[in-house]
Amino acid sequence: MKVSLNNDPKLRSKAMKIAVGVPGVISVGFQGEDKNQIVVTGDGIDSVNLTNLIRKGVGFTELVSVSKVDGKDSNSEKDKETKVFAYPLGVPAPFYAYEYRDIGRDNSNCIIM
Repeated sequence: MKVSLNNDPKLRSKAMKIAVGVPGVISVGFQGEDKNQIVVTGDGIDSVNLTNLIRKGVGFTELVSVSKVDGKDSNSEKDKETKVFAYPLGVPAPFYAYEYRDIGRDNSNCIIM
């Protein structure tokens, strides 16, 4: 994306904060001879939404190109490995047995007397 930053460090940091806040962004950098092009890499980034957000926050922004990067990351190798965790079983709580007796039913005599 080409952004008119006019060599202002505040606008540059504001544009970077906006770009980093979008979900799916992995890295943000500046390119070009005037450092006026923002290069954003990530997975599942909505480029039009990102351009509109930077346009609202900073000013004139032009979407130059969108491309898919075909590179193997070290993360993809880590994703292939599955880790198995062994969790110990918990100790069950002890079982307590209580005897219940109905006192009023044992005697055939009158309880009131």
